[in-house]
Amino acid sequence: KLDLTISGMSCASCVTRIEKGLSKVPGVVGAKVNFAAEKAIIEYDSIEAHPSDLVRTVKELGYEARTKKVILPVLGMSCASCVDRVQSALNATPGVIEATVNFATEKASIEYIPNLVKIPELATATAAIGYTLVEDEEEQLVDREAQARQTEFQQLKNKFLTGLLLVAPLFLLVHWEKLGLSAILPFSQQTNFMLQLLLQTPVQFWVGWQFYKGAVAAARHRTSDMNTLIAVGTSAAYLYSVLATFFPHLFAAEGLAPKVYYDTAGAIIVLILLGRLLEARAKGQTSEAIKKLIGLQAKTATVLVNGEEHEIPVEEVLIGDTVIVKPGEKIPVDGEILDGHSSVDESMVTGESIPVEKTAGDEVVGATINKTGTFKFKATKVGKDTMLAQIIKMVEEAQGSKPPIARLVDVIASYFVPAVIGIGLITFFIWYFFGPAPALTYAVLNFVAVMIIACPCALGLATPTSIMVGTGKGAEHGILIRGGEALETAHKLNAIVLDKTGTITRGEPAVTDVLAVEGYAAEEILGLSASAEK
Repeated sequence: KLDLTISGMSCASCVTRIEKGLSKVPGVVGAKVNFAAEKAIIEYDSIEAHPSDLVRTVKELGYEARTKKVILPVLGMSCASCVDRVQSALNATPGVIEATVNFATEKASIEYIPNLVKIPELATATAAIGYTLVEDEEEQLVDREAQARQTEFQQLKNKFLTGLLLVAPLFLLVHWEKLGLSAILPFSQQTNFMLQLLLQTPVQFWVGWQFYKGAVAAARHRTSDMNTLIAVGTSAAYLYSVLATFFPHLFAAEGLAPKVYYDTAGAIIVLILLGRLLEARAKGQTSEAIKKLIGLQAKTATVLVNGEEHEIPVEEVLIGDTVIVKPGEKIPVDGEILDGHSSVDESMVTGESIPVEKTAGDEVVGATINKTGTFKFKATKVGKDTMLAQIIKMVEEAQGSKPPIARLVDVIASYFVPAVIGIGLITFFIWYFFGPAPALTYAVLNFVAVMIIACPCALGLATPTSIMVGTGKGAEHGILIRGGEALETAHKLNAIVLDKTGTITRGEPAVTDVLAVEGYAAEEILGLSASAEK
């Protein structure tokens, strides 16, 4: 049973229309619509019908089913394949209309029916497959996200540096004789192999632990991802080398001693960690545009209470409060001027640099700057309803949006890893049965090569990162891009029409050239001008 709030009904005939429309949806047993309460109670078979089908039907009939949309961080994703798993888990949760996950921004955009599912239930669904959905107040999300990303970056950095310190001497041991070091410090090949084993073991199981953790989590849910490729590939090289160290006779061919590939496994783990370190740094920069927009907001507001002025945090301003703004201060929230007049710099909203004159009855926008006079205004929009909050939300939605090409990439990435594992196994058996001696050595090496080079991270990261950077940079310069689809079609534009020159001009004079007349030097004129400015 689903209790759905519907808006847009104008008369009793709307009730009949919605009831008939919903009854035609396969799986719906019955639908009752209450015009006064603007609610529909729908009984349906959850196997045949999904809440998204019911919401879509209501929208197709010309009405609006009230749903809620949130954008929340998802922690623990390591590659493009994770996107498909998180999306599938969220979309399978009853009450979720649509969920899209962006790997670059590490955020999930979720549209859901509030009276059918709550945020904690969505968090439980993602936790069940090994990821963390951050459920918190939106105002705290950016800071908490940044803190989590900084921690992740530091952990990756520590492991990368440790791996580098261990792998460097490992390479020296591999080329010990070629570098002439055996003349200085001679030891047997068996001792060399044992030293390599001692150096590689912590790299394999501590530095590379996250790959095993991710691979096991994926295996539990009968799937695979980037971690699977790395864990299986490096483990194959490591285990082969361990066997060759302790049982060399198993791999010896034509009287030649076997080789070990500890350095291969170590180098792969360290290089992949370097990639993830750079990736983590790139992700850490995704929220910079949002943080800059949040930084535009005033931190405090001066509110009149019983004729007395009180400075309070902007979050505590309520609708209907009388707020005083003095010259040079930021307007804390949206409202309507009650008394006084001033000029306000609204360039943050309109792009127009010339201050706008404001007087009683005029509307003011939060985060714009009061220039000259003092005025009182009544708060009409606070918190998430202010224009700045809506702009921030628009930028977040744009960063999390997926153009058609990104959806195609996600589909490809979900099939990519199983395909690579299949190709790797085929490669192993071909080399093992038809390759030259020592067949097992060549089979393992080529299997590892196929598994390691097939990293799907670039697939899932390229498009979202482009959108994130584009929308973020746009927001910094006052350009609000509605989503990825707009960017995807932008390359087809051949003419752009602007409503006013203020959109693309600064509106402030700037020195472009200094031309000195006879008897004066350019440096002297610049010095005099600078003195006059001060």
